[in-house]
Amino acid sequence: MSTEPASTDPASTAPKGLELAATRAELDRVLDRRAPGARIGVALTMGALHEGHATLVRAARTRVGPRGLVVVTVFVNPLQFGAGEDLDRYPRTLDADLKVAREAGADVVFAPGADEVYPGGAPQITLTAGPMGEHFEGASRPGHFDGMLTVVAKLLHLTRADVTFFGLKDAQQLALVRRMARDLNFPVEIVGVPTVREDDGLALSSRNRYLSVAERRTALALSRALFAARDRLAAQHALRARAASAPAPGARAARLSALGEARLAADAHAVAAAGTPGTPDPAETAAGGPGAPGRPCGADAVRTAARAVLDEAARAVPPLELDYLALVDPADFTEVPDGHTGEAVLAVAARVGTTRLIDNIPLTFGAPQ
Repeated sequence: MSTEPASTDPASTAPKGLELAATRAELDRVLDRRAPGARIGVALTMGALHEGHATLVRAARTRVGPRGLVVVTVFVNPLQFGAGEDLDRYPRTLDADLKVAREAGADVVFAPGADEVYPGGAPQITLTAGPMGEHFEGASRPGHFDGMLTVVAKLLHLTRADVTFFGLKDAQQLALVRRMARDLNFPVEIVGVPTVREDDGLALSSRNRYLSVAERRTALALSRALFAARDRLAAQHALRARAASAPAPGARAARLSALGEARLAADAHAVAAAGTPGTPDPAETAAGGPGAPGRPCGADAVRTAARAVLDEAARAVPPLELDYLALVDPADFTEVPDGHTGEAVLAVAARVGTTRLIDNIPLTFGAPQ
């Protein structure tokens, strides 16, 4: 099991304007030189940096300003890989990572070895994610979040972070880090940064490189499913707003009737990517269903729109093997009911070939999208 970072290679040298630290002592020397009052912004990564990581670094640079210090950690954490997962084949590309970090505005890359982070071997005392970490990603990858929280806690201490940045793509991870900081009184600000997508909609991930051309075509169903759900919710909000603008009950009923065709068109658009011919009953609106004025837009309708796309992808060649599709409260990752109002996250995880991918999209129920 290889846990040594690429920084042990003598050929790995930091580009001009960037410092590379492989030990706590080297990192401390850099941190001790910062200007008085300068804030430290940290982006925690496992390397194989791409534009998504660069976005985190740029957000850190903006937040701490020119006087602040931006630290990027590169550490492939063995504690968060379970049996049969891809620790050994996880890409280690430190020389390329240093270039990405420098160009995005980092001041120092901290790339320690496993012995530096876990002196004496695996730690005897670790953090536990608790019930919030037992579902979805936690159920699919037992122990993953315990290992993640343990290394995040250690790296936040080692880097003396004032503010740290996480991508919204790993929504459950972000929710758990925020809960850890709150429950354990970490003096650090946790900032979520929007997901970066490739031109075809696929969320950026170091695992995308494992997909064949055919597998990538199937994998695009993840983002299409999320966008179909977003479109369905937007159509529901638009219908409510337009119908509510009618001046009197009689006129409103006529307006709703006239909107029936538009509703059908919106629903057809939401499931078009799945090739699903079915459309909902327009009587749902007239009967005071989820799309009617004064009623919350239905969470179940949003789930249905996304699932239609994923069901179609399950019949593709190669097929998409769905792990979960969940519409959850971003604060605690519990499933939201059909009448939910406020913020939610629609999250999906699936396997295409041997590659497991995750994605999600934030949604707001009860307000225009």
